[in-house]
Amino acid sequence: MSKRVVITGLGVLTSLGMEIEEFWNNIISGKSGIKKIEKFDTAGYPSKIGAEISDYKAEKYIDNKEAKRLALFTQYAVITARAAIKDAGLVIDDQVADQVGVAVGSGIGGIEVLEDQIGKLIKKGPKRVSPFFIPMMISNMASGQVAIDTGARGPNINTVTACASGNSAIGEAMEIIKRGDARVMIAGGTEASITPVAVAGFSSMKALTTSNEQPERASRPFDAERDGFVIGEGCGIVIIEELDYARQRGARIYAEVLGYGVSADAYHITQPAPEGEGAQRAMQMAIAKARIDREDVDYINAHGTSTPLNDKNESIAIRRVFAGHADKLMVSSTKSMTGHMLGAAGGVETVISALGINKGIVPPTINYENPDPDCDLDYVPNQARDVRDLQYVMTNSFGFGGQNACLVLGKH
Repeated sequence: MSKRVVITGLGVLTSLGMEIEEFWNNIISGKSGIKKIEKFDTAGYPSKIGAEISDYKAEKYIDNKEAKRLALFTQYAVITARAAIKDAGLVIDDQVADQVGVAVGSGIGGIEVLEDQIGKLIKKGPKRVSPFFIPMMISNMASGQVAIDTGARGPNINTVTACASGNSAIGEAMEIIKRGDARVMIAGGTEASITPVAVAGFSSMKALTTSNEQPERASRPFDAERDGFVIGEGCGIVIIEELDYARQRGARIYAEVLGYGVSADAYHITQPAPEGEGAQRAMQMAIAKARIDREDVDYINAHGTSTPLNDKNESIAIRRVFAGHADKLMVSSTKSMTGHMLGAAGGVETVISALGINKGIVPPTINYENPDPDCDLDYVPNQARDVRDLQYVMTNSFGFGGQNACLVLGKH
């Protein structure tokens, strides 16, 4: 009999808060975490806004000497994992450590470290490059450092599937538990890519919004006036565990992880496949593995990046998958408030989806003012919606390279 997997702990670190209650209240009240970028001088940049964690100080959470050896995305993961473990009431001691694993995704990793060390190489020569450069920068170090910090000695993986990385990590973590290789997984996504070169690169691709005048209104998924995504940063971590183990230790259960679907567009490095064909297959797989009917899904936390192509193709894909039920579905993009946190998006949006099920509330898509004929679903515009019996939620993440990862959560 296949093992059942449940979510027992939540942690976030975002522009909308670092505590679950504060973050959730901001999400359901439709607050934007987007403002002018303060991390560096944006003169000459077409896009000047982002969802920064502006009040973050590493020394409040991590020993100062240790923090200097951790890239920002890794710091975010360590701090958020601690919060999720505390929320789950999980004790990782010698008796259980071998059965607790880590899966943390990141699309880009320690890019600010790369920028800094290349500068030192050019200005001062190779001997001035830090011996910590490589272990700080590489993407798997978030998972590695979370394990070192918590003592989790079970399976340890890192997913790098661009903006699908967080969902990929949680889905693969679920599969690890189902096959019996761990009883508990610390899983999610982390990203810290609001840096000069990353913003310049996304700007050169014309992927970012240039609506700089009113930052809080710039991310407008599914709206006819959308012109690109707003870069964000942060981390979202969930504690998932085998149902029997969660019951045994009397854990609170937020939701059950029921299905995980993955696919490749095999089409283009950045553009989604026409009509979201790859996304369709990932959604269909997630529903099939959840062993539910498509008509059972109540709400989709959409990838919803606020880019012209993504929102159109995701909307078409949802219509193709859900057919007549699409008109009854609630669909919203919380990136309208958090910005697009790239590899961290799936982790944070899984936290939002689990809270939605637990509290019976669907978060809104803010800044939805101008309907687009190509996007014709119920996007829960501008105000959260009370849904007394929210049973099944899907959360979508799609990444550059045509990598798609979808999760289905259910009420336990």
